[in-house]
Amino acid sequence: MTLTAQRTETPRRAGRSARRGRHGLATHRWPLAPWLFLLPALTAVVLMVLVPFVNTLGISFTDATLLRGGQFVGWENFRRMFADERFSTALLNSTLYTLCVVPFMVVLPLMLATLVSRAERLAGFFRTSMYLPVIMSPVVVGLIWTNMLDQRGLVNEVLGTLHAVTEPVPFLSDRWLLLFSAMFVTIWTGMGYYMIVYLAALVNIDRSLYDAAAVDGAGVVRTFLNITVPGVRSTMALISVLSSVAAFRVFGEIYVLTGGTGGVGGGDITMTMLIQREGTGLQARTGYASAISVFMFVIVGGLLLVQLIMQRKQRTS
Repeated sequence: MTLTAQRTETPRRAGRSARRGRHGLATHRWPLAPWLFLLPALTAVVLMVLVPFVNTLGISFTDATLLRGGQFVGWENFRRMFADERFSTALLNSTLYTLCVVPFMVVLPLMLATLVSRAERLAGFFRTSMYLPVIMSPVVVGLIWTNMLDQRGLVNEVLGTLHAVTEPVPFLSDRWLLLFSAMFVTIWTGMGYYMIVYLAALVNIDRSLYDAAAVDGAGVVRTFLNITVPGVRSTMALISVLSSVAAFRVFGEIYVLTGGTGGVGGGDITMTMLIQREGTGLQARTGYASAISVFMFVIVGGLLLVQLIMQRKQRTS
């Protein structure tokens, strides 16, 4: 009786497992299952990125203001933009900002990461101290350096005590000194972040290469140029892309150091500050501000495209 019961139950269990397998296989092959997992992220991207972009693109061809929807004016905003002296000044400042900041952002964090990776005992202290400006608010950083670079600030007091200058240096009133001071603040703030990125890349370099260089008698500079730099070349390209976009979109440092005025006569205004000035307030010209935003999007997209093409050429070569 027992053997008969077992024989009769075995086909039933086999049928159940087969049905379960068929149901599980059908569920796994359901084509909409992956899209359900992507739906929240895709919804956020559409609502927060694509819809505002399309709306900005449409508004850029109108004479809309804050209180009025506006009418279609075609390319009038773009023609007005290229004839505006403030736009030319903002474009010059943002371009100069990018050209000056990016090389330092690529090289200095790599040097810091190389030094910190060798300091075994105090590595944690140096990493924390270098990364501290990154987590600080841009407003706080700007206020700190505004007080330090003021005519009665710490920097001028030290220079006066050392008899290096006869009168206070106008860091915050001269157009070019203010712009380069803001560049220094940007470099000081961002070095810690990119240093951490380089530290993650340095771990992937084979340590035997450094041992072989030491046996061959290579110095620190030669080892850095022939082993470290080639080992993190892809990371350098990534950081150049990120720092280029961030430098061209600079806002907080200039805004705080100039008190929101853009410098004397607006000589230090940047692209983002011009968009903020034209697109906010009761007299806001949202159509004109949207046109500047679209132009800025094209410039940043062009930078990304050029650097991606350069990366591809380096990989193929």
